[in-house]
Amino acid sequence: MPKSRDPHVLPILSDLERKVLWLSAWMIHNANHLRESTDGLKVGGHQASTASLTTILTALYFHILRPEDRVAVKPHAGPAFHAIQYLLGKQTRERMENFRGYKGVQSYPSRTKDAVDVDFSTGSVGLGVGQTLFSALVQDYVHAHEWDKTPPKGRMIALAGDAELDEGNIFEAILEGWKQGVRNCWWVIDYNRQSLDAVVREGLWARYEALFRDFGWDVVILKYGVLLEEAFQRPGGDALRTWIDTCPNPLYSVLVFQGGAAWRKRLNDDIGDQGDVSRLIESYTDDELARLMTNLAGHDLPTLIDAFGSIDHDRPVCVIAYTIKGFGLPLAGHKDNHAGLMTPTQMETFRKLMNVREGHEWDMFEGLKLSENDLQAFLDASPLKTRITNHKAERFAIPEHFEVPPQKVTSTQAGFGNLLNEIGKSDAPYAERIVTTSPDVTVSTNLGAWVNRRGLFARENMADTFKKERIPSTYNWEFSPKGQHFELGIAEMNLFTMLSALGLSHAINGQRLLPVGTLYDPFIQRGLDALNYACYQDARFILVATPSGLTLAPEGGAHQSINSPMIGMAQDGLASFEPAYVDELAIIMRWAFDYIQRGGNQEPSASSWLHDDTGGSVYLRLSTRPIEQLTRTLTDADEQAVIDGAYWLRKPGPNCQVVVAYSGAIAPEAIEAVGMMAEDRRDIGLLAVTSSDRLNAGWTAASKAREKGLVHATSHIERLLGDLPHNCGIVTVVDAHPATLSWLGSVHGHRVRPLGIEHFGQTGTLQDLYRHYGIDAAAIVAAAEALTPGKPIRRYLQAV
Repeated sequence: MPKSRDPHVLPILSDLERKVLWLSAWMIHNANHLRESTDGLKVGGHQASTASLTTILTALYFHILRPEDRVAVKPHAGPAFHAIQYLLGKQTRERMENFRGYKGVQSYPSRTKDAVDVDFSTGSVGLGVGQTLFSALVQDYVHAHEWDKTPPKGRMIALAGDAELDEGNIFEAILEGWKQGVRNCWWVIDYNRQSLDAVVREGLWARYEALFRDFGWDVVILKYGVLLEEAFQRPGGDALRTWIDTCPNPLYSVLVFQGGAAWRKRLNDDIGDQGDVSRLIESYTDDELARLMTNLAGHDLPTLIDAFGSIDHDRPVCVIAYTIKGFGLPLAGHKDNHAGLMTPTQMETFRKLMNVREGHEWDMFEGLKLSENDLQAFLDASPLKTRITNHKAERFAIPEHFEVPPQKVTSTQAGFGNLLNEIGKSDAPYAERIVTTSPDVTVSTNLGAWVNRRGLFARENMADTFKKERIPSTYNWEFSPKGQHFELGIAEMNLFTMLSALGLSHAINGQRLLPVGTLYDPFIQRGLDALNYACYQDARFILVATPSGLTLAPEGGAHQSINSPMIGMAQDGLASFEPAYVDELAIIMRWAFDYIQRGGNQEPSASSWLHDDTGGSVYLRLSTRPIEQLTRTLTDADEQAVIDGAYWLRKPGPNCQVVVAYSGAIAPEAIEAVGMMAEDRRDIGLLAVTSSDRLNAGWTAASKAREKGLVHATSHIERLLGDLPHNCGIVTVVDAHPATLSWLGSVHGHRVRPLGIEHFGQTGTLQDLYRHYGIDAAAIVAAAEALTPGKPIRRYLQAV
């Protein structure tokens, strides 16, 4: 007997499905109609979208899933997921009563905000789906490296709405999965044929089927449940099947909403004069006919369990499960049901239908047919009851210092490549855990030397044909299961989703990776949604964005980044840096490899007021512009200042009239401008800003602390600028939007003239464009003169 037909299991699953449907609907109703509202805003909750996936969730979580399996739950099915966790003893009633409230159950499943068994956050539609594919690739990577104590392979499962598959990132992910040979990945499509605004186009399932098969996926179509399959075997059943197969989606939805009498009339009108068909239709009451015609496979436990249980291979699988949006609710089938809520009257009717007594709405087993003891014993035996959601992974020691290959003139991008190449020579454990990835710009972002040493990852060995044929080449592109680089196609969404998967390996796979991803800085914006999603999940990685600013000026506006430093400042969970010199970069990279491994203490540092012990991801904005490197030895205090965000390259004197603050590759212009002004204004200061993000975050945190009574809270930037005379002016300059540093004047009330780039698209040499946009040395001096009128700056005037 198939496992799904076990006479003991099916009734239990049926009862649990009923309870999940009730709890999820009640949770949403309570939040919208019963809980006190203090702001007058609609809470919402998607009762219909939750109901369409309830049976599938029940089959998976109570019968199919193993502890090592991971699931990305459709965002709008979050209430059903939390109801399941409640039944498994992993969610509290208090949090569910506060659904979508402060510190209550989140609107959509969240790894970081929900205190339950969430594998992947799915708040941004489509991204959780792609995440499962890349997590399957990362799982293969971890197992190929044969590290000790790696958990067994699991299936990475996405539960997606059919309208969710309109998201382009999903199809980019499918293509990359085909290239990389993805395994152990299931995508279950909740094919309810309704989107937020309408009913989906006819025949969409056939397009999905063809697409997935073309990319090497097995496709399983689950359309009819047991009741319909039995009806099809009766006289007249063939005609009934044909009618359903050709019924337009809008008409089917209308009939679902109208119920049994409407089904009967329509079927009799269309096919009821054919003898056997009429007798078949008349053999059902209205209620039975409505149940029969809505018996789709996505709501039929025996069909689902048989289908899931029969997948006995590791090939990727797309399951297209026909469902009804709002199944089991008064809203079922109505085209407006996506954001619709049951009225109090409808909920009261639903309560009676579910046999739930007033005052017992949150009881786990209220209204169910089976005994509480039998149900609880079944739940207690679940393999998911005690599974580990987040593994504890080893942290790897990082050397106290990274050796900087000496070069008199170089760029931060070249320095990054050289530093990683030096790390590649090492046999230290942390070097074995570094994994790099790039969207078809591996060489042009200076990862080539690292890849030559460490190789590219693939599940099977693939030799470099050029090397095999003895053709000279700078790069050695050999693929193997031990390689440490993922070469991706040119899709930034895939890059950030891959970094998200790599950056969660410590929790998902129990093996810590130190991911480094590279791309061109201007193209961060092409993948911002996925970058935000990765940070929201608390994935840990280092993002190296280069070239930046006007470095690629001859190539035109599309390759000029302006606002990316402010993206780094605004993105939660991402510490951003823009060093000018390679010795600064070496300090930051050493810190970053340690920072992405941290986690625990939530208290801020007493010196910087940054939550450095908590850790996070890191963004490095680098440049291809070669500049003369400084010959110097930095103390421990100097190195800490680089990490905290800024240090004095030229400390201001007691009578300082102007400070020039710069960030990144514009350093030569800032230094030249200070030199031009030095004869006339000897106390001038030059502030090297390595991280506007960390300076601003520390200042903001210290300000909030003082407002709460911690009067001695002082941030790094407040101390740096604290001795400046009140009449001192600050000229800020950056190869980016001027707002990046313009806020410095607010720290102690100094006047500021921010210089930067507000427009893009102009081509030319770097010098031409610096002059055009007003960020060259002459412009810096002119800004200082306007900011601090008085004695003219003679050298500047002579130069002009």
